[in-house]
Amino acid sequence: MLDSVKKKLEEIQEKFIHMESQLSKPEIIENQNKFTLLSKEYSNIKPVVDKFIEYKLVEENLESSKQLLNDTDSGIRSLAQEEIDTLKVNKESLEEDLKRMLLPKDPNDAKNVFVEIRAGTGGDEAGIFTGDLFRMFSRLCERRKWQIEIVSSRESEKGGFKEIVSKIVGKSVYGFLKYESGIHRVQRVPETESQGRIHTSACSVAVLPEVDEQENIVIDKSEIRVDTFRASGAGGQHVNKTDSAVRLTHTPSGIVVECQDGRSQHKNKEKAMSLLHSKLNEMASEEQTKELDSKRKTMVGSGDRSEKIRTYNFPQSRVTDHRIEFSVHNLEEFLDGDMNVMISALIEENEAKKLINLENEVQ
Repeated sequence: MLDSVKKKLEEIQEKFIHMESQLSKPEIIENQNKFTLLSKEYSNIKPVVDKFIEYKLVEENLESSKQLLNDTDSGIRSLAQEEIDTLKVNKESLEEDLKRMLLPKDPNDAKNVFVEIRAGTGGDEAGIFTGDLFRMFSRLCERRKWQIEIVSSRESEKGGFKEIVSKIVGKSVYGFLKYESGIHRVQRVPETESQGRIHTSACSVAVLPEVDEQENIVIDKSEIRVDTFRASGAGGQHVNKTDSAVRLTHTPSGIVVECQDGRSQHKNKEKAMSLLHSKLNEMASEEQTKELDSKRKTMVGSGDRSEKIRTYNFPQSRVTDHRIEFSVHNLEEFLDGDMNVMISALIEENEAKKLINLENEVQ
């Protein structure tokens, strides 16, 4: 382990010991807000400290075993060598675990998300593919016990959607889905194609973390134009006969959001405002990222929406992620929400890149 990494871990352990003593003080216990914040931070770094203590114990045992290699008894030397081999493996494993624990955590990973899917090039086929992707995310939610609800949608003429916005609620949703932002491309023979030619279409996907109330960017209400309209529908008894759908236009940024899913104008306005906050927060975050981190894009891409990230090839039943050049050959199951292998590969590649950055920073 690099001395600089070990020094960082020693500092964390010292901080942990100090926090432990602070949590036992009456004045801290009486201040519930301070006690809660300190307890949360204490709980967050405890696994790191426990792992570091285990690492240092392995180091000590390794040194003791090395000294036994000088023993006059060949049997003891042989046992010592076996012990050394085992301890070296343990040490390497603990070192990797500790380095991963030191990686910066994305504060948005635990949040719920808004997922926007929009048809791009490809006409009717792009609209159908937009519907396929929405179903894919819906089936993924079923598999992971998440909840999904439609915020707004515009159906396309031949099936599917011109665009559809949904909200997904569950455990660590953003941490799992954040790699889905970008351009998704499909290659297949459309049902209307009489000569069997393969067509290429595309959709854009944006995954936005829901902004917590305490994090909300302050929005001047005078800068928002509110329009109400009748929600669109396929007809029948459930067609909305009142102007309950809401469209919000944020004048300074030009961002437009709408919600037409609920029958209550008030609830639709609340959902639309939540989506607007998320969009403005993402815009502010992207600007900050460009300033501070423009030269350090991770291997899995920047999440830029203009970036082609994945191709769904129907003739070959293959899904390829271009950011890591990784393919799976179970397209039908993938579109049925079986996405774990692909997303796990993206997470691993991202962690590997972060580990390289961590080692470069601490050297």
